[in-house]
Amino acid sequence: MLTSQRKALIAERLNRNGEVVAKALAAELDLSEDTIRRDLREMAAGGLLRRVHGGALPVTPALPDFAARQSRATAEKEALARRAAELVQPGAVVFLDGGTTTAALARALPRHFAFTVVTHSPTVACEFERHPTADVVLIGGRLYKHSMVAGGAMTLEAIRSVRADLYFMGVTAAHPVEGLTTGDMEEARTKRAIADGAAATWVLLTREKLGAVSPWKVMDTNAATGLVAAAGPDREQLDVYREIGVEVLEA
Repeated sequence: MLTSQRKALIAERLNRNGEVVAKALAAELDLSEDTIRRDLREMAAGGLLRRVHGGALPVTPALPDFAARQSRATAEKEALARRAAELVQPGAVVFLDGGTTTAALARALPRHFAFTVVTHSPTVACEFERHPTADVVLIGGRLYKHSMVAGGAMTLEAIRSVRADLYFMGVTAAHPVEGLTTGDMEEARTKRAIADGAAATWVLLTREKLGAVSPWKVMDTNAATGLVAAAGPDREQLDVYREIGVEVLEA
């Protein structure tokens, strides 16, 4: 098999299965594992896939800026928000991550009982301008404009003093093996700090984030309390997360 044919096959398998395992593909094609690994390295260098231990995963698409993300998959985000809002109880301290899905959650939170919201996102905080019962604590720091969240030493110091009942985390990708990941190293560090201080961490996921991997790991997927995920036609896509011990709430 020519190199171009192998690479076309690898691309097809990634598209169909969401992963390529080098050892299994080498055995199937009766080739050395080094040959497959070399193909994977070259394809990764060309931006065609992401190398991981033992094989490869699809490349996570580049994340658009915040304004562009506000208009993407709005109905899906609203469904996730309504499902996640059911987890909030009277008197709870709720930490909301930055992002357009958590902004949708802010709009969906109950208005008939009191609770406290903590966030390091000014855009999320603004969603509570007219909320009648939510007490809002806004954590400051240096603004990371792409995600509209505060970051840096000042932010981390304040976060470490918070003991939230619920943390609704936003990530750019969630893979059952590679974990919960995001596109920025400092954001990953901030998310870990919030999760460390929260009694429960729930991750809100649109369909495009399932089975994908971004460069910076926040934590193992089964370290989260659960996922609030968009229900699609392929329910087996969510079963792989349940198999590793993660509760999945479908929206």
